Amino acid sequence: MRFLLSTTLLLSALALQPALASEPVGTGDIAVPSPARAKNLAVTLWYPSDGKGEPVKVGDNRIFEGAAAFRNAAIQPGKLPVVIMSHGSGSRGIAMSWIAQELAEAGFLVVAPDHPGTTSGDSTPADTPSIWERTDDISTIISSLSSDAEWSKSVDADRIGVLGFSLGGSTAMELAGARANLDAYVQYCVDYAQSMDCTWFSGGRGFKDGAAISVPKFDLRSVDRARFEQSNHDGRIRSAVLVDPGLEVAFTRDSLNTIDIPLTFINLGSQGKIPVSVLSDQLAKDVPGATYAQVDDADHFSFLPVCKPEADAFLKSVGEIDPICVPTGRDRADIHRQLAELIVNAFKETLKINK
Repeated sequence: MRFLLSTTLLLSALALQPALASEPVGTGDIAVPSPARAKNLAVTLWYPSDGKGEPVKVGDNRIFEGAAAFRNAAIQPGKLPVVIMSHGSGSRGIAMSWIAQELAEAGFLVVAPDHPGTTSGDSTPADTPSIWERTDDISTIISSLSSDAEWSKSVDADRIGVLGFSLGGSTAMELAGARANLDAYVQYCVDYAQSMDCTWFSGGRGFKDGAAISVPKFDLRSVDRARFEQSNHDGRIRSAVLVDPGLEVAFTRDSLNTIDIPLTFINLGSQGKIPVSVLSDQLAKDVPGATYAQVDDADHFSFLPVCKPEADAFLKSVGEIDPICVPTGRDRADIHRQLAELIVNAFKETLKINK
């Protein structure tokens, strides 16, 4: 479940750049007040549009290719099914712009917040297990969009889904009704101390205000048990797609058995090469009616945007330890095509969209 992108480099290069778009996908940014956070959530939206806005590439930077859209184009009239995206730890909502573009082209209103405390340049081990903060972000956004004078005209409150990746997959699981057990997660980091997520807790580093900082080793036993194990179920969510969801080892079977919405689990990697921290085949068996798919010759980082030609060398030159742009033997754009088909079709079916 680490999660994603320990590097702060993305924070310094997220400016949008002009480009031509082949499809009329609109995009815009809003701020959603969060009482729980005592601050605004930064939220990016994508939607089917009239194509009459400023051409941009969302998420384009020194490392990643962006996705084409029209900034501030008019949204297609009528109620739209909604997909809310939850990014991985150390990432941002716009890092999922490639799949947001695909969903918007298919007729969805796509919404992606940055989760404070687990974003690029603002991420610490102590903040990472606070799943209840992330689920509150999503629930707060649903309430805000559903009641907003303008956006409520476009939100079909009966067709809301969640797409989560890595720690975002954990977030989506909890919103669907799964509950985690702290002791199980602590034991996992005893048994798999060298896994990427557990070394994050023991590594003594974090990020604040775009800079690396030293932090004490984080003891998972210090997590607020009541908050970690509470129910974060949001009954307004009707479907979820979980890509390499974290906390896989900690979810209780009893809670999984009671989930009553369609869940689609997707693992990145060939059989036998998927880390136990995200391996989801058993979760799919424990959730009634869930489906499971596996994407061969991929890895956890394949869900990130397509890397630019010199990105891997640049990341290594600045000391990045995660294999963010290391080839897997299969072109990432090809992996994205398979993922897009799986994800878009899952939401089309479960949110009943004929497009």
